[in-house]
Amino acid sequence: MLRFRGGEQRATRVELFFDLVFVFAITQLSALLISDISLEGAARVLFLLLVVWWAWIYTTWMTNWFDPVHLSVRLVLIACMLAAFLMAIAIPDAFGERAGLFAGGYVALQWVRNTFVVLKTDDSEPMRRSWVRMWIGSLWVGLIWIAGAIVPDEGARMAIWIAALVLDYGGPLAGFWAPGLGRTEATEWELEHGHFVERFELFVMIVLGESIVVTGAAASHLGLTPARSAALVVAFLGTTVFFWLYFDEVADRAGERLANAGPERGRLARDAFTYLHIPIVAGMLVTAVGDELVIAHPLDPLHGEQIVALVAGPALYLLGHVAFELRLTGALPRQRFVAALAVLALAPAASVLPALVTWTLVYGILGVVAAMETHARLWGRPEGTGRPGWAVAAGLRHVPALRRLRRGA
Repeated sequence: MLRFRGGEQRATRVELFFDLVFVFAITQLSALLISDISLEGAARVLFLLLVVWWAWIYTTWMTNWFDPVHLSVRLVLIACMLAAFLMAIAIPDAFGERAGLFAGGYVALQWVRNTFVVLKTDDSEPMRRSWVRMWIGSLWVGLIWIAGAIVPDEGARMAIWIAALVLDYGGPLAGFWAPGLGRTEATEWELEHGHFVERFELFVMIVLGESIVVTGAAASHLGLTPARSAALVVAFLGTTVFFWLYFDEVADRAGERLANAGPERGRLARDAFTYLHIPIVAGMLVTAVGDELVIAHPLDPLHGEQIVALVAGPALYLLGHVAFELRLTGALPRQRFVAALAVLALAPAASVLPALVTWTLVYGILGVVAAMETHARLWGRPEGTGRPGWAVAAGLRHVPALRRLRRGA
């Protein structure tokens, strides 16, 4: 039943089936953000995205350890899928009347999955103590989620849920510490790197698919004027650039780095994938909203929060890549960092220029980066050599607090 017993593993069909629920969840989040493009609305969507992400990421770790081809694992995964589906249904009113459904779906997913992991292993399994700690943490934090759903006041509910989310996200960093059991070092986490990296690639595909859906739906419901047709083409090419920036080189390099990480593989996977993929995913989600705004109003300048949506998504996506590669390689990818600053610098002009022009400039900056990196990979540097970047890790060795952070202490 345990998965990693030699040889590279691949994602199974039931895992792909499980991901379909998260296609729906991402669509729900995108629609919610489009309906309320304000700072408060964005904060709510970010919170909900973090919950959805945590439900998916924990299950991804589980299926990296347990083979879904096994009948019992498959059934548990389908049960988790149902819980995630109920959670996703509640997203539009998660802080209101459907708070119980949202929290209940999330907690049920966590409890069912983690209870199964504990019941199906014994002390002969080296990672069992880690799984028991994880299970105990999910039990008591789950009660906090349920308490937040029961509280009638929405402000109090939000405060309780924020505390619960902080505890959930702090669990891996604290080694899932439990009284009498101590904590788990990240170096103890076994990992099948090929399957793990592939699962994240598939989730990135899910969110990129949302950009295609939003673009196509917006164009289908509106008249295709020349300007709107141009916006549609720009949005499609922009989604292609997002795909290119992630998959042309970064994904392969990440897999190689994780494969060669040795005992640090668990910690590296926790930091670079579990945590630092969040801004990458969030950036793609916000960018999908920007696509819809531009297609709806291609010749109008945007204002206020609309401008933030237009530049924040691509900048966040690039900065997520910067953090991800910095953690993996210790070097800061300078082209992507400079490109993120250039995108942010377009914000003042966005209130004057037509949305289509601003969006073309934004995607143009990303396209230039993608072209430069691809040219360098194919013709500009020796084969097998990584992208050059500003070496930051060497400087961190001289800062004790940051050195401990990199070790996971």
